[in-house]
Amino acid sequence: MNYANHNKELHHSLSLPEPVIFMKPDSALLKDGKPFFIPDFSSDIHYETEVVVKINRIGKNIVEQFAHRYYTDITVGIDFTARDLQAELRKKGLPWELSKGFDQSAVTGEFIPLGEAGDIQGLDFHLDIDGKTVQHGNTADMLFTVDRIIACISRFFTLKMGDLIYTGTPAGVGTVHIGNHLQGYIGDHKLLDFHTR
Repeated sequence: MNYANHNKELHHSLSLPEPVIFMKPDSALLKDGKPFFIPDFSSDIHYETEVVVKINRIGKNIVEQFAHRYYTDITVGIDFTARDLQAELRKKGLPWELSKGFDQSAVTGEFIPLGEAGDIQGLDFHLDIDGKTVQHGNTADMLFTVDRIIACISRFFTLKMGDLIYTGTPAGVGTVHIGNHLQGYIGDHKLLDFHTR
């Protein structure tokens, strides 16, 4: 919920006082271009393309103005969501973890130094499926900056080296199907390339 247009498409409130935070276990991680297998417990798995930062030092109660010292590498990733299951859980007022944290639901691309990509709050990124662009965003449109997100998270959780922070998705989310080819970019850097099975 870090991009206003995505909130509109999912009919969420646009006035959030703090970033919305949820966690995925390490078993959710899918990397190195391995295929994503669509699970049998959902008929509506959505892709959500996000810029991902990798934490490079331990931090707790990080002040926002110093948060940039805690990451140097970024990539583009997919936060897969079982949208039908999420809707059921939300309706009952239950946590989202089952719809967000299932195995292989956190896809990451190849990490590159931030210096190669540019200003963290001015990055163009997009997702192509089967050669067609389906999502496009720019981190300048975030409701909460990367540094604000890090400061907020570190109030509650100690950040450790290697932790990954997905920073929110722009409008354009949709359903993936067996046989799709997904490719994710930051600027001209193709960092993500995998298939669904």
